[in-house]
Amino acid sequence: MSNQSTAHHNEEPKSPLSHSSAAVVLSTTSTISTADALPASAEREEAQATVKVAVRDLSIHYGTTTALSGVSLDIAANEIFAIIGPANSGKSSFLQAINRMDLLRHNMSVSGSVLFNGIDTRSWRNVYALRRKIGVVFPLPVGLPLSIYDNVALAPRLRGIKKPSLLDEIVERSLRRAALWDEVKDRLQALGSLLSGGQQQRLTIARALSQDPEVLMLDEFSIAVDPVTTMRIEDVLKELKQQMTIILVTNLVQQANRLAERTAFFLNGECVEVGETEALFEGQVQDQRTLDYLQGRFG
Repeated sequence: MSNQSTAHHNEEPKSPLSHSSAAVVLSTTSTISTADALPASAEREEAQATVKVAVRDLSIHYGTTTALSGVSLDIAANEIFAIIGPANSGKSSFLQAINRMDLLRHNMSVSGSVLFNGIDTRSWRNVYALRRKIGVVFPLPVGLPLSIYDNVALAPRLRGIKKPSLLDEIVERSLRRAALWDEVKDRLQALGSLLSGGQQQRLTIARALSQDPEVLMLDEFSIAVDPVTTMRIEDVLKELKQQMTIILVTNLVQQANRLAERTAFFLNGECVEVGETEALFEGQVQDQRTLDYLQGRFG
């Protein structure tokens, strides 16, 4: 790959105003320095002053079927933001719209805007560069038919990194961050598809982390892994929050309670409400449907 083509591959928009799909809402993305002495509540308030992902009037349709209607919300930098709700509430479609996976679905149409670092995602000329910054982990682990090493090194190689020592560094760092390194460091050339289900899910996370994303989205990551592995991955996410924003779609309301600073409740394609997770689980809700769902009355 030539230097010229590599530069184009990583091209990012300089300003949303230079494109026809200009952003209608701007959000601040300045870095906030939080003193160690600040209480947790103050740290959370300061972090929320930096909006990482801003969604405005987002609607999603599959043909004539509405999956999501008029959703507006902000997701702060370095927070774990949970999305809960019954099946077919639009949760997964929401994630797909954030990093433009709608381009892969011929019958999926999206209106409204999604701003990443204050720039409308539709203004990105290189959608692959956008997806490197907004990684996603799907419900079922997908171990590519490659070695463990090559599973993690694939994306860095595709973006032009060839130096073996640098690839070694990326692979080890990514596997460590996914809490998998100690289990596979002596068999990196073994097929990733032969790992256990829980290990494959962590390998999938390592593959996403190999691109150093600013946002990591997880779509019901624990649906196919055992409870012990689920707790291990949850510990990983708590650590990763210091380095990135995490958007977590989960069918386990207590998982949202354990992990998320804020939670959104989706129901029948509507964002019913967004609130501080602790407050929601204490019953401080704006809509009775939220409390009914949290208390297991339906869903």
